[in-house]
Amino acid sequence: MSTRLMAATKRGGGMLRDLQVALQRKIEELTERDALIEELESELDAKDLLIGHLRAELDRHRSLMPGTDDTAAAQTPDAGGAPAMPAPSLDEPQRTKRQAISAEPSALDPARLTDVTLTSYCKSKESSELIQRALMDNDFMKHLEHGQILTILDCMRPTSLDKGCCVIQEGDDGSSVFVLEEGMVEVSKEGKKLCTIGPGKVFGELAILYNCTRTATVTALTDIKLWAIDRQGFQTIMMRTGLIKHSQYTDFLRSVPSFQALPEDVLSKLADVLEETHYSNGDYIIRQGATGDTFFIISEGQVTVWQQTAPSGQQVPVKTLSKGDWFGEQALKGEDVRTASSHVPSFHIRQGKHRAWSFKQLIGGLEEVDRQQGDDEHVKAKCPAEDDFFSGVTLDDLAVVCTLGMGGFSRVELVQLKRDAGRSFALKVLKKRHILDTRQQEHILSERRIMMEVNSPFIIRLYRTFRDPKYLYMLLEVCLGGELWTLLRDRGSFDDGTTRFYTTCVIEALAELHCKGIIYRDLKPENIILDHRGYAKLVDFGFAKKVGLGKKTWTFCGTPEYVAPEIILNKGHDSSADCWSLGILVFELLSGSPPFSGSDPMKTYNIILRGIDMVEFPKKITKSAANLIKRLCRDNPSERLGNQKNGVKDIQKHKWFEGFNWDGLRQGTLDCPFMPRVDGPLDNSNFDDFPLDTEGPPPDDESGWDLEF
Repeated sequence: MSTRLMAATKRGGGMLRDLQVALQRKIEELTERDALIEELESELDAKDLLIGHLRAELDRHRSLMPGTDDTAAAQTPDAGGAPAMPAPSLDEPQRTKRQAISAEPSALDPARLTDVTLTSYCKSKESSELIQRALMDNDFMKHLEHGQILTILDCMRPTSLDKGCCVIQEGDDGSSVFVLEEGMVEVSKEGKKLCTIGPGKVFGELAILYNCTRTATVTALTDIKLWAIDRQGFQTIMMRTGLIKHSQYTDFLRSVPSFQALPEDVLSKLADVLEETHYSNGDYIIRQGATGDTFFIISEGQVTVWQQTAPSGQQVPVKTLSKGDWFGEQALKGEDVRTASSHVPSFHIRQGKHRAWSFKQLIGGLEEVDRQQGDDEHVKAKCPAEDDFFSGVTLDDLAVVCTLGMGGFSRVELVQLKRDAGRSFALKVLKKRHILDTRQQEHILSERRIMMEVNSPFIIRLYRTFRDPKYLYMLLEVCLGGELWTLLRDRGSFDDGTTRFYTTCVIEALAELHCKGIIYRDLKPENIILDHRGYAKLVDFGFAKKVGLGKKTWTFCGTPEYVAPEIILNKGHDSSADCWSLGILVFELLSGSPPFSGSDPMKTYNIILRGIDMVEFPKKITKSAANLIKRLCRDNPSERLGNQKNGVKDIQKHKWFEGFNWDGLRQGTLDCPFMPRVDGPLDNSNFDDFPLDTEGPPPDDESGWDLEF
């Protein structure tokens, strides 16, 4: 018995040793395999880096060829259609400068929109259903509110064309979007057939966003029936519905005594996060004793408030609330236990509601209603001696050294004072005829006013302006460290530290603008330039606008990959659009390409409308950086970091900036990640070479619109 037991024990011990040996071998095999995978990944990363450098070098050489670059280092953007853009992947950065878009100034007066009469057109039930399905299936239109889609449907006008007729002609200016109800059309580009479109489809939608050049021809293959709406009608619908809704919500909030001390801009932000909820007869809205984080304002109907009595526990009606009354405000103070119950009596109610966390992020709490004004103490007055000096400078005092950048209708020249060769400046030269043709007068004048008002070491300085019969001139501070875009092009992408430094420079510039009620609207690497120390500054204020605190504007402005969803959807935008663009900038600097990009502007806009959560972040972007980007790129503007109670201070406190020396940045004592080599005030070696200006001057145009320039 004992002998058998010993034998079994020995056999068991042998099996255990065999298993241990086998396990050890497997561990060693897995370790070797992991080491091999790491080695292969390292080789792949090295090859990717080499490919990136080779591509950057190729693009650098291409950019030196005449005619390949169509935007300037600091330019006023062209209006009209954007050029088609190649679709980059996350591993293949877009290396060509991007053209910005500006719609013509809207003729609509927001203050009088409610008086505008919209023209509706009769439709059969079948036609209405087809149009509605087409709009709801369209990648762009489906993001509009249901009420807006119904109004657009109502205002679409009928059009019939015979077989062979041209609906859209490639190269023409477009202003209408179409829904095809009957027949077939063919889409072609440069004479080559692309596809055919049948009933129930939308086409031409880019034209209702801004004045653009049609990129394809659409021809009727049969007799066709269309429904159409033009840009003016679409923008009227979008602006009016947004303004009416926002005005109603603001009035609701203003009716609450606790909110009456809030400034207009804070009320405006609160109105943006107000949600509308419907309750039916007898529904409980809140229950006594339950936790709550929602504040309610009644916009329609009535609510009965009940309170439970002790010791019987019977519920007794306390009061009845109606339109304009509110309840649940204790949640905004952090007292989240409900002290009474509310439910809907015998008829329907509609209510506006606030989430307490949204309220606290926007203004802190009811005890923090005092306005946190922009701190202007850090802004130093411009030196009177400097102003006196530049007031005496004329165009004849300047000699052109070379060209630093070129644009569609502007050039940026490096110039020096004839009487002092050691002093150089940048002279931006704009063609008046092109400005008038594209109706950008207001943009140019706004650029001048804003640049004269701001004073920040992170914003390019405007010293004075000139004009003659053909051109406008802006005498600017010169920064000879080169463009950030060029540095990104040559390096492919930046590491965390480098990206953090340039991002903080941009944040300081935005802080200066936003506290003055100014929005920038064209943030991208192309508009960031380095001075001789390597510090970054914002240039090109052609799209900047002073809207005031708590106000919005509706003009479509920006570079396609960087525009915020509310700009695309024509909801009205404010400084929160810059917060969105900041998130896109951080993503591009870290990865080499923006998160949203399509083969044409409309595809790019549709990708943007899907949201940042649909973007796959490359592994080179750390978790904290990804968190910052996602918080900057929230779909709801009021939820974006930088657009809440502390403004850009909330961005500065984000974990990704932990330990960063902001004071050192402002004082200029921080070491830069890249120190450009600048050999004197006339050294343009950090810029690409540009051809001489061989184009003749435009015709004289003393139109009078620029008398104050």
